Amino acid sequence: MKAILPLASALFVCAVPALCDPSIVVSSPQAGATVGVSFVLVATASPCSGQPLSATGYSLDYGATTIVNAVSINTLVTASTGSHTLHVKSWGNQGSACDTDVPITVSASLVPALLTNVSVSQPNPGAKLVSPFMLIASGAQCESQSIVAFGFSIDTSSATTVVTGASINASVSSTVGAHTLHVKSWGNQGAGCDTDIAIKVVPSPVSQLPSTAIAVHSIQALTGWEAAIDTATGAGASTYGVSRFSSSPSLSGKSRGFVTTATNYGGERYDVQFGADTSASNFLYDGWFYLTPSATNIANLELDLNQVMANGRTVIFGFQCDGWTGTWDYTANAGTPEVYVDAWLHSTAPCNTRNWTQNTWHHVQISYSRDDNGNATYHSVWLDNVEQDLNVTVPDAFALGWGSTLLTNFQVDGATLAESTSTVYMDKLTVYRW
Repeated sequence: MKAILPLASALFVCAVPALCDPSIVVSSPQAGATVGVSFVLVATASPCSGQPLSATGYSLDYGATTIVNAVSINTLVTASTGSHTLHVKSWGNQGSACDTDVPITVSASLVPALLTNVSVSQPNPGAKLVSPFMLIASGAQCESQSIVAFGFSIDTSSATTVVTGASINASVSSTVGAHTLHVKSWGNQGAGCDTDIAIKVVPSPVSQLPSTAIAVHSIQALTGWEAAIDTATGAGASTYGVSRFSSSPSLSGKSRGFVTTATNYGGERYDVQFGADTSASNFLYDGWFYLTPSATNIANLELDLNQVMANGRTVIFGFQCDGWTGTWDYTANAGTPEVYVDAWLHSTAPCNTRNWTQNTWHHVQISYSRDDNGNATYHSVWLDNVEQDLNVTVPDAFALGWGSTLLTNFQVDGATLAESTSTVYMDKLTVYRW
């Protein structure tokens, strides 16, 4: 089977460095290449000016721009004969714009290219994954033939899983280590295409816990959950929240549903105490969350853990999926423990609940630790078995005057100025500490 041109095999070399943005890699066509009147454009982009990507695109010379709502482009472009400049573009989610210009010559004497437009949305190349992980891919053309089936295999294995249709959404199991995931497709006239994705399968964070770790399971099923508006979400905001047990949807038979009505982007904070431990300094937050179609009314989902230390100060491990910036965020004390300033900082790890599949359970795990002074280190976050490493340390101690406690907050922030309601379910919430 013929393979789609690997990005690492022949990277675009910029003819005019001032017109090239290093965040955009064009693997086809090459600068200065002579191509047919139909040619394949293959490019991929990384964050533009430090901003997570919202879209990519391309244009010829001064023509109209074609927008692609993905971080990569694999498409057939048609052009008139002669010299052209191919502009390959990307945009960040906060307004930044990046551009790489590729000079080409179009010749009628060359055979028009064949299009293979398979897109693998998950996993990303270089991803760190816990097995089993999801493979999601789709496409219309394999060497300009309509795709009739997809499949996959690992490394040199001859065992290929085949799925009929123009897309695949499958669970893949693999041993720990570096692997090549072969994503295969077949056309309706016998063409075969192969997209190779380099991945690293890593151990589950739970499997790496020390034997001394203490676990509190089913925190969502505890009584004593309380709800209150987070006044820090802005003046004029209002919220009303209710949480209650639910048997459906549920993984354990006893999930907790959170119904939040918010106005003016207000946030409703739900919290419960689940013990006290002043000596534990390492934590793994592990829970499952189910978003209904009302998730379009959610801006942020906040998953916090608060611990009172032996010195009486409280460490706030604040963590949220920020729909405004499309990132995982974490808190820090920008002041002092006594004169504290609770600040949100954006990581480079992408997250947006609007991209989470609705009516499906999503697994979130967060690893963090702290020292005796209340400096918190946010190590990693896993969403549906995809690991993203943060490895940032910030001051996080607050002199709140609380008694000894371990407490978790679950906060839902509204995404609309007008009143709107959202429903989110939580299940199998466990906090490990050691």
